[in-house]
Amino acid sequence: MSRLRALPLALALSAVAILPTISAAQQRTATMAGRSPVYAPNGVAATSQPLATSAAIAVLERGGNAFDAAVTAAAVLAVVEPMMTGIGGDMFALAWSAKEKRLVALNASGRAGSLMTREELVKRGRTRIQRGAESVTVPGALGGWDALLKKYGTITLAQAVQPAIGYAENGFPVTPVIAGDWNQPILSRDDGAKETFLIEGQPPKSGQWFKNPDLAASLRLVAKEGAATMYGGTLGQKIVARLHDLGGFLTIEDMRKNQPTWVTPISVPFKGYRVWELPPNNQGIATLEMLRMLDSYDLKAMGQNSAAYLHHLIEAKKLAYADLTKYVGDPDHLTLPPAKMLSDEFINERRSHIDEKHAAQGQVEPGPERTASETIYLTVADKDGNMVSFINSLFDEFGSGVVVPGTGFALQDRGLGFTMQEGLPNTVAPGKRPFHTLIPGFVTKPGPTSAPDGTGDEPFMSFGLMGGAMQAQGHAQFLINLLVFGMDLQEAMDQGRFRHMDAARVIVEPAIPDDVIAGLKALGHEVSIARPSQFGGSQAILKLAHGYAAASDPRKDGHAAGY
Repeated sequence: MSRLRALPLALALSAVAILPTISAAQQRTATMAGRSPVYAPNGVAATSQPLATSAAIAVLERGGNAFDAAVTAAAVLAVVEPMMTGIGGDMFALAWSAKEKRLVALNASGRAGSLMTREELVKRGRTRIQRGAESVTVPGALGGWDALLKKYGTITLAQAVQPAIGYAENGFPVTPVIAGDWNQPILSRDDGAKETFLIEGQPPKSGQWFKNPDLAASLRLVAKEGAATMYGGTLGQKIVARLHDLGGFLTIEDMRKNQPTWVTPISVPFKGYRVWELPPNNQGIATLEMLRMLDSYDLKAMGQNSAAYLHHLIEAKKLAYADLTKYVGDPDHLTLPPAKMLSDEFINERRSHIDEKHAAQGQVEPGPERTASETIYLTVADKDGNMVSFINSLFDEFGSGVVVPGTGFALQDRGLGFTMQEGLPNTVAPGKRPFHTLIPGFVTKPGPTSAPDGTGDEPFMSFGLMGGAMQAQGHAQFLINLLVFGMDLQEAMDQGRFRHMDAARVIVEPAIPDDVIAGLKALGHEVSIARPSQFGGSQAILKLAHGYAAASDPRKDGHAAGY
C-alpha cells in the first residue's frame, strides 16, 4: 500500500505542499491505488491507453466481438504508443472461444532471416547480437491480427485499422506515461526514426499534438492489400530493401514464408483454478514453474508482501528463469519438453534449492535435463462470452530503432532474444523463432465436465502484464494476490511489486515498507527502490455470473471500460 494512501486527510493535504521534495517514483506511487474495478453487463476492454480502450468498446457496441475489438485496439495502440508496439513487431494471444467452448492460442512471432547465421555474426566481429538492422526478425504481428480476424472475427482487417488510420492522419494528444517513454536516444540514430517520431528534433511532450501521416499511409496499404502487403507485398519490399542497405538479414522470401501458428496452451493447477500460458518460444512456462514451486508453501500465513513471502517468490523466480536460459527457444529445437519442466520430479528438484533463510548468490544453475519474455498488453471480452488476452511488442522502446523512411513505424529487435552460445535451443540460426518475453495469460475454473488436464473448464479470467523480463514474475505476483489473498481485481493489480534483476539484486516499488526491505536485506538480497515504470503495466478481465469485472494498471496511461 502507498505510504501516502493511509494518511489522514489533513496530513495528506499538507503532504501535497512538499511533493516537490519527494522522488518521482514516490509521487507516482502515491496515485497508484484507489481505483475500483470496472463492472459492466455486456462487454469490457482494458488497455494501456484511453483511445484504444474507447475504440475497442465502440466495436463491441456496434455488434463486433472481442476478437474484432482486440485487433482494433491493437492498431490504435500502434499509433498512440509507437515505442512499444506496432506492425513492425510480434504478437501472441490466448483467447476463449465461446462457440467452441475452449481456450485457443496463437503464436505470431516472426523468424530470423535466412541470412542470420552465427557464422556471419562471428565474421562481423560480434560476440552478441547488436541492436539495429542486424536484430530485426520478420515482424509477425500483422499476420497474427489477420489470423485472429479470419478465424474468429466478424469484421475485416481493413475495417479494424480504420480508427487507427484516423488518429495517425488527424493526430492525438500524447499522454503522460507515453511521453516519458517516447524520450529515447535511439531515435536520433536513424533518419527514418528522426523524421517520424521527433518534432523539431524533440520527442513530443505530454499533451502535445502528434500526427503520423506515414503510418496512416501504411495502414491504408494494409486496408487495401491485406496482411500480404507485409509478407511479400509493398511494405515488405520496402523493409527488405532498407534492411539490406543497413546490413540486415531479411529477404523477401523470408517475409513471404511468415505464418502465424495456432498452438496448444500449457497449464498447471493452482489454488483450485488452472493457470494457462503459451508454450515456448516464450517465457510463460516460468510463471507456471514459479506457481508449482510455491504451491506447497503456506503463502497466506507468511503475509502478503512480507519479507518471508517476497523471499520465497524471488528465489522461485531465480530458479525458473535459469531454466529459461537453458531450455526455452524455438519449439522445433527444444531439448526438454514443457511437460517435463512442469513434472513433479523436475519441480521438486527445483524447489529443493529454495533456502528459506538465505538468498541465492551469483548465477543460479538451471534444473537437470531429464529426457530419455517493450510491449503493450490488452484484453477484451464480449456479450457472448469470448475473452481475448492479447500482447504485441517491439521488444525495446522503438525496437531496433530502424524506421523505413515513409512507413511510419519502427521495426522490432527480437533478434536480441537469441544467444550466440552454441548448442542451445535458442542459439541464433536462420528461420528460428527467438526466445520471447511476451506472455498473455488466462485462468479457467472447473466446470461440470472438467478433466484433470483442464479440458471442460470454464473461463474465469484473462490477464497480462507487459514489461520484458518482469512479465512472468509479475504474473505470479498478481495471481497470488488474487487467488491466495482474496483481493479484488484492481487491488491485486495495485499492490507494490518486486522485480528480481540478477544475482542477489532486487528492485522494489516505494510501496514496499522499509521494514520489509530491511528483512530482505537480512536474508542476503541486495534491495533498492525503483520507479514504477520498471514494474510493468497490467490489464485483466474477470468473468462474473452476469457480466464482467475489469481492471487497468495505474502505472500506465490506460483504463478499463465497459458497456
